[in-house]
Amino acid sequence: MSSSSTQPTPMAHKPPLAADTSNLVSTDSHRRWFFSALVVAVLVALPVVSVFYLSLFPSENIWSHLAATVLPTYISTTLILMIGVGGLSILIGVSTAWLVTMCNFPGRKMFEWALLLPFAVPAYVIAYVYTDLLEYAGPVQGALRRFFGWSSYQDYWFPDIRTLGGAILMLALVLYPYIYMLARASFLEHSANIQAASRTLGCTAFQSFLRVSLPMARPGIAVGLSLVSMETINDFGTVDYFAVKSLSAGIYDTWLNMSNLGGAAQIASFMLVFVVILITLERIGRARQKQFNSSDRFKTLERFELRGWAAYFSSLTCLLPFIAGFVIPFLLLGKYAYENFNETWSEEFLIIAGNSFLLSATAAVAACLVGLILAYSKRLSPGRGLVGVVRFANLGYALPGAVLAIGVIIPFAAFDNGVDSLMREYFGVSTGLLLSGTIFAVLFAYVVRFLAVAHGSVESSLAKITPTMDMASRSLGLNTFQTLVKVHLPLIRGGIMTGALVVFVDCMKELPATLILRPFNFDTLATYVYQYASDEMLEESALGALLIVLVGLIPVILLSRSIAESQRTN
Repeated sequence: MSSSSTQPTPMAHKPPLAADTSNLVSTDSHRRWFFSALVVAVLVALPVVSVFYLSLFPSENIWSHLAATVLPTYISTTLILMIGVGGLSILIGVSTAWLVTMCNFPGRKMFEWALLLPFAVPAYVIAYVYTDLLEYAGPVQGALRRFFGWSSYQDYWFPDIRTLGGAILMLALVLYPYIYMLARASFLEHSANIQAASRTLGCTAFQSFLRVSLPMARPGIAVGLSLVSMETINDFGTVDYFAVKSLSAGIYDTWLNMSNLGGAAQIASFMLVFVVILITLERIGRARQKQFNSSDRFKTLERFELRGWAAYFSSLTCLLPFIAGFVIPFLLLGKYAYENFNETWSEEFLIIAGNSFLLSATAAVAACLVGLILAYSKRLSPGRGLVGVVRFANLGYALPGAVLAIGVIIPFAAFDNGVDSLMREYFGVSTGLLLSGTIFAVLFAYVVRFLAVAHGSVESSLAKITPTMDMASRSLGLNTFQTLVKVHLPLIRGGIMTGALVVFVDCMKELPATLILRPFNFDTLATYVYQYASDEMLEESALGALLIVLVGLIPVILLSRSIAESQRTN
């Protein structure tokens, strides 16, 4: 009896001991991921903190002077720009998205993907193209003078493209695909039964759009509008070329013309008020969008058959933004590139193109790696503290490139000066600039600027994986890192590739941060195009601009296919 009673005692304690050990291992592993994400987030957020610090403690405080003189103009112009670009983008994006999704008319299949193509054209490139076309010495006004016999600009009136209205039009032509893409995805997710019910109740195509489609797609449209507005605030190339006094242009003016870096940082910090509002609206729209999915979303939508003038008007509605936003810039750049190919295609151009591809590819890989660490850490430890830190790290996307460059210069210069002073004091050797003015500074700025894109893509893919997968891998003896490599990475590979591709294209187009941080005698395609176009030499920059557009077509094609596959049987 005594032996039998004492025999089970060790066995009875083994399961609790094993369970406790597993929990300790799990806790330690989670802590390592948490602190890794914390370190990464702090490093990535360092430029943002530097800008805030400089705005609060500038060497020369001119905030009162800015508020009394130029700041009201910057604010009012930025608001007008946002309202104009947002309104025009909604008009183009929503109308075309509904037509190609819910109606049958000539050319519908082509317009499904063609309307996304302007997304590949940088805003500053389309501004250069239309200025070259529509200025007094351009081909359009030249043809009008020859046809009507006019001899000077005093004989006729022609709208000036380099105005606030022109900037609104240029930005809307390349930013409306944000709204088109999300609105079309919302329309595709509509219940086919609801659409059929509206038709049985006698609704016409236009009535169905107003009463059914538009209210259900509002959250998606709100998300697209917030992205359009954020891109409008961040734009510098177009507003600078058109001499529009926006907040973004004001940052450059305060920094370069007034030689006051602190004042520029103060304007940048003020811009975050707009950005926080836009991010809040975007998150509200994304949260509300979940309710529109239905069990019959993969049923074939019964489209409205348009005939006569309605069909031709629909084709024209879709054709105009496609031609104005992509065909005209693409053809003109192709013409100039062909005519100047022998002069442009050189060893120097190949080196510049190689610089762009190498920088962009490296930044895309680094951004996705950092985004993966943050997203997976937040999945393991979804506490408020880590979630707040990750969101703060993603604010880099909301800062203009020039302001972000300032934020990178400040800590890098402090590090270089500190190391140099220590080496001089103890070893009598000057280390010079280790980080400032190097390729690493450009890469760091790229990662901070576009981390939100990579992190968002990775996080959305991880969110689709049920937590039971983590539990199953743990029960098989895998730790958190092994679970990530063997379970999650194969499942989220598509999301990672999508994020990397979008970051790659964004880096190819990035201009202000590259201009400020690049090493001496180091150019990318974006700086190459900017320098020639700013000197009114668009023909010489056409090949570089065309290459940027062609690279940008890759994610546009993938986006089009992704939207089309969201309703496979349609």
